[in-house]
Amino acid sequence: MNVLNEPESGPGKLEFLQKSHLAMDADALLSDLSHYYTRMLGRRTLRTDTPFLYQALVHAVRDRLMERWNDTNIELEREGARRACYLSMEFLMGRLLHNALFSLDCVNASDEALQALGVELGQVEAAEQDAGLGNGGLGRLAACFLDSCATLGLPVIGYGLRYQYGMFRQHMENGYQVEDPDPWLRDGFPWEIERIELARTIRFGGRTTSVTDAEGRRRRVWVETRDVLAIPYDVPIPGYRNGVVNTLRLWSAEATNEFDLEEFNAGSYTEAVEAKNAAENISMVLYPNTATESGHELRLRQQYFLASASLQDILADWQRRHGPDLEGFADKHCFQLNDTHPAVAVAELMRLLMDVHGMGWNEAWEITRSTMAYTNHTLLPEALETWPVAMFERLLPRLLEIIYEINARFLDEVSIRWPGDNARLARMSLIDENGQRSVRMAYLAIVGSFSVNGVAALHSRLLREGLFRDFAELWPEKFNNKTNGVTQRRWLAACNPELNAVITDAIGEGWVTDLEQLDRLRQQVENTAFRDAWQSSRQANKARLAALVQSRTGVTLDTQMLFDVQVKRIHEYKRQLLNVLHAVHLYDRIRRGDGDDLVPRAIIIGGKAAPGYVMAKAIIKLVSDVAQTINGDPATAGKLRVIFYPDYNVTAMEAICTGADLSEQISTAGKEASGTGNMKFMMNGAVTIGTLDGANVEIRDAVGKENFFLFGHTVEEIAEIRPAYDPAAIIAGDEDFRRVVDLLQSGHFCRHEPGVHDAVVASFQQPGDPWMTAADFRGFVDAQQAVEAAFRDSGRWTTMSILNTACSGRFSTDRTMRDYNDDIWRLEPVKMA
Repeated sequence: MNVLNEPESGPGKLEFLQKSHLAMDADALLSDLSHYYTRMLGRRTLRTDTPFLYQALVHAVRDRLMERWNDTNIELEREGARRACYLSMEFLMGRLLHNALFSLDCVNASDEALQALGVELGQVEAAEQDAGLGNGGLGRLAACFLDSCATLGLPVIGYGLRYQYGMFRQHMENGYQVEDPDPWLRDGFPWEIERIELARTIRFGGRTTSVTDAEGRRRRVWVETRDVLAIPYDVPIPGYRNGVVNTLRLWSAEATNEFDLEEFNAGSYTEAVEAKNAAENISMVLYPNTATESGHELRLRQQYFLASASLQDILADWQRRHGPDLEGFADKHCFQLNDTHPAVAVAELMRLLMDVHGMGWNEAWEITRSTMAYTNHTLLPEALETWPVAMFERLLPRLLEIIYEINARFLDEVSIRWPGDNARLARMSLIDENGQRSVRMAYLAIVGSFSVNGVAALHSRLLREGLFRDFAELWPEKFNNKTNGVTQRRWLAACNPELNAVITDAIGEGWVTDLEQLDRLRQQVENTAFRDAWQSSRQANKARLAALVQSRTGVTLDTQMLFDVQVKRIHEYKRQLLNVLHAVHLYDRIRRGDGDDLVPRAIIIGGKAAPGYVMAKAIIKLVSDVAQTINGDPATAGKLRVIFYPDYNVTAMEAICTGADLSEQISTAGKEASGTGNMKFMMNGAVTIGTLDGANVEIRDAVGKENFFLFGHTVEEIAEIRPAYDPAAIIAGDEDFRRVVDLLQSGHFCRHEPGVHDAVVASFQQPGDPWMTAADFRGFVDAQQAVEAAFRDSGRWTTMSILNTACSGRFSTDRTMRDYNDDIWRLEPVKMA
């Protein structure tokens, strides 16, 4: 965990190197920037069409972070602090430069330094690629967690994979999503520091056997493995103006040997580099397509690679500082598993403790169960990963043996609690015996952890009462809730400088580190000057969003329109389809002369569909075709625009969430674990239309039902109507809905590709539709009419907007991290002078 981490170094040997920190003024930054631009990067002329000026500024800023990084780790070494290790397959960091400048309080100084060169800071920041280390809400949440931990001074290190390619870049061709590689490392990643001396060896394949050790004990060994090297790259995570810099350690896969020289010299070039290519594939791409067996296997390799490298790293760091004895290790460490992906860490820690460090089962299990904590992020059973036993045995034979033993001992415990209940034993077994035998990874995480938490009150309740009910009955004390949040520093203070200024002028800047202070904005609701400033900032943000949309899609938006936004991963349960049905309904009203009283509206939808997710990609095609038809119809001019925003990412969201009027959070109740986009929109003054799902429940409780547009069936109502669900009858009984379906089925939106939307249109008409889209159509349309009534009254809408921001204090990851720390991690914050 120590950034310096070399065995021969220690706090006392390093302090003399840092007598004082580098200056943060414009002259000092300009001097260092010039040094790196000319002497390190070898540039002679000033250009903004290359990444070199950006890289030079990053190095100047990184020098200042490095000082604080070293100071933080020296302090942690000195105090022998308890530490938390956050294992996640995703960290969706976005751009890092502005966040670092903001955290160091040198945005203005950097801008001044660059202006001396005739360059704007925004030009330089635009050269940075979004780091391709995550996909959606899970990865962005992990990034927010790291920000808040550093700001709170909590000693937390993030562990992830250094994907060479991100998920993909999305562009549109004739309304279809097309995936392009995301070579985000092409121009380098100047934030990282390679730590080759801390490389770890990761084993795959081979077999297990029994041997007798020097002390006469029989033990299992894993032999004849194909090994891969894990190379760590460290990225600094600065706290907000507190001198603390934590670490994100990313693992990159490399072959243990570059290639077989003998085969190479013999002319067998392909075979010579085969092992190298196979090894490097592990960290090549985020989320390989698991539709194929090879992609499925690669995903398991990635998960084990992360878990093994990280746990080896932590154990090695402990032994460097304390020697070979692991006594006290559990008291100083907690491993937080971010969703089910790193669950194999439970078995891997057991392997390391027993096979490498010589512990017996009971001692190793006590350490494992007292250090592992599991966060679940989904209510969708299909998202709870399972791995075929045959694949597990081929790739990780020693791990499978350990899982079998964990399962046998666990089922003994279950059978003692519920004698003779064989059905329960089958339900709770870590091995699913139905059909192809498979390992249930979520169950492994639960059995091997001391804490299991959901990420919203409703989600946690549904886990206890539904998905994990058997386990909650066995260990009720394990289960708890930790409602998600977002960091207000990126998602309000930094990305929305206009609103930041309005808020700070009214209540001071304390809210940047204590979001609950936004509650004081309630006192400003009737203040005319404040309301005018609020409206002015929102119009400026809508103009910025309109310019972004125009530049990316060519569609021009009037900022007086209602900006109705739904941006997130494309998935059936998130119901972008319901949003499209409403758009078609509005279009139908306009076409039949019933649209004169409609509020002018721009519906903005964005997100990526997984490459193998056929229905999600078909929904994107439908959105695109509906948008093209509506936007090209003269009857909709000034009344309705529909936009599919391509290649949605963190940087885009920074503009989108600040300019939205209406936030669409319309997932089927009981399907969304939490959501964090809903919090970003709320924090920036958007009003939510949504179901009682995920964190929507808590958002509505916080802001009040009069400031939230609620629709849709509840979890309990869905369970009641599902057995006799008849969407055809619902459609037949609703004239508006019938007209929408008729228009879709007529081919009006796909005249040049007949039938291309048939599968999507049929999906919500089936009685087995798990997303209950038809059931919520009428409620959604009625709620949207209530939205229009509120938006027409600009005074009322301004009040609702202010109150949404004022009531967002609970949804900061600062609060979330305090909750994790109070109940799970029990860390002492580090305080830097």
